[in-house]
Amino acid sequence: MTAALLTAVLLTGGLALAPGAAGAQSAVDPAAATTPVRVNQAGYLPDGPKRATIVTAASEPLNWQLRSASGATAASGRTVVHGTDAASGEATHVADFSAFRKTGAGFVLVVGGWSSAPFDIRANLYDTLRTESLAFFYHQRSGTPIEASLVGPSYARPAGHLGVAPNQGDTSVPCQAGVCDYTQDVRGGWYDAGDHGKYVVNGGISVWTLVDSFARAKRAGTASALGDSTLRIPERGNGVPDILDEARWELDFLMRMQVPEGRPYAGMAFHKIHDAAWTGIPTRPELDPQPRELHRPSTAATLNLAATAAQCARVFRPYDSAYAKRCLSVARTAWTAAQANPALYAPDSDSTGGGPYNDTQVTDDFYWAAAELYAATGERAYRDAVTSSPWHTSADALTATGFNWADTAALGRLTLATVPNGLPTADIRRVRASVTAAADGHLATMAGQGYAVPIPANGYVWGSNSQVTNNAIVVATAYALTGQQRYRAAVLESMDYLLGRNTLDLSYVTGYGDTYARNQHHRFWAHQYDASLPNPPAGSLAGGPNSGLQDPVAQEHLAGCAPAACYIDDIGSYSTNEVTINWNAPLAWLAAFASERRHG
Repeated sequence: MTAALLTAVLLTGGLALAPGAAGAQSAVDPAAATTPVRVNQAGYLPDGPKRATIVTAASEPLNWQLRSASGATAASGRTVVHGTDAASGEATHVADFSAFRKTGAGFVLVVGGWSSAPFDIRANLYDTLRTESLAFFYHQRSGTPIEASLVGPSYARPAGHLGVAPNQGDTSVPCQAGVCDYTQDVRGGWYDAGDHGKYVVNGGISVWTLVDSFARAKRAGTASALGDSTLRIPERGNGVPDILDEARWELDFLMRMQVPEGRPYAGMAFHKIHDAAWTGIPTRPELDPQPRELHRPSTAATLNLAATAAQCARVFRPYDSAYAKRCLSVARTAWTAAQANPALYAPDSDSTGGGPYNDTQVTDDFYWAAAELYAATGERAYRDAVTSSPWHTSADALTATGFNWADTAALGRLTLATVPNGLPTADIRRVRASVTAAADGHLATMAGQGYAVPIPANGYVWGSNSQVTNNAIVVATAYALTGQQRYRAAVLESMDYLLGRNTLDLSYVTGYGDTYARNQHHRFWAHQYDASLPNPPAGSLAGGPNSGLQDPVAQEHLAGCAPAACYIDDIGSYSTNEVTINWNAPLAWLAAFASERRHG
């Protein structure tokens, strides 16, 4: 569930929980940070920034020591007094030990008698996170068994939603009443989040991010790390880069959501498919008994299909030309259908059994789709659609709070900035300058904070960790355009925040760090409510602090929290602690970037 589900929660009184859930395993106390010395608990790269935040009201700099696992002092220095961090309300100092470039495990930073969590310094720090953050998507696949040989027995499960009892879909799904009078095969794809819904607008930004990650790595000459047989998925060894195989699982589903020729709204995409009523937690996918329904086509969903299918045509072409050709045909059809129906919006009231994902501004989606079609074809009609869009020159395409499924102009801007195209030289220069200017804004934001987070103090909203990661993608793109190391350093410091250098002294990524999120909101990874079920697998990113407190658990435990502290590791806190495909996708993008050794 993402922010789009807020309306549904308010209308339904929240999601059904397992009987006795209130007395289940307790959550981590959100205020129970173990030390005032906050570090990236996974560690640091030898050639990257190494900074820590110390919570202290001391008015003068303090001595710090970096100690090895044996207790020997490896480096020392003095903190810099930062002052009050607006998002956390804490008085902070910063210790910078970037000059230390030796490797090892079990380092601790000692300041004023306090020790940090232990951490490593090593060049391969992010290699495992690169693969495990991508493995999240195989775990989330619908319509196929999740094999024990690939994920281990705890995470293996039968295929969900293939029409095998008690499932009622997704191979022949009817529409909501009044939407259509036929059924459609919409099997496959990824479950969106902790529920079993599949939403085109959230699938669109997620699959775009994975494919863009590969395209970026290919431009950088580092795509082999994302190539064939790099992931534990059934398609490994087929000659196609594994990240593209994973993306194809979702792309195939998105194309199945296109309305067939000869039907009303032909060429458009159904907005979503999910259960007719909310299911409780836990509910294993293959045991979900709810009827499934297709929801009315929307312009936004159709443009997501057009954009991602066009990107598919461009990036898949060297590996599967027939598939790329099919993607381009789907993209063209979707674009034409969206032009014919430019204002068909998903209603915000359509929130029973799944989130509404309503969005009444789709000019940004038109811009994104046009940019992708132009990058794929070079055709004048799509170029004209790009250059005539108000988003093409708007600074609002890249904002301080970041892009998301409802605000997609940034995706078109990033594609035009990085993919060779026929725009005039001056136009390309302006587009690229807008990316570096946005990145500079994020760096300025980070410099003003005690924890160096690339979102402002008012940016701690539902899914704030995805705002962090998406802004870091903009910064990483600025690095690709300029080669300036300050951008790379800012990306790595964004990872520091996610992995423990934050007000909660907590890693938001399961399995990484000394203390990490482990009770994210999910119907199968529901160990907190059912000990026979697993916690989320390693590499799963929690949504993060959300000052809106839009669930009962958050409201009970977090009243009065500072924005950056509005998080609780409890399965019931869907507004702070869910997992979703569009949050893990940018984490995987950044992990691939951070794992690269070629940053001369």
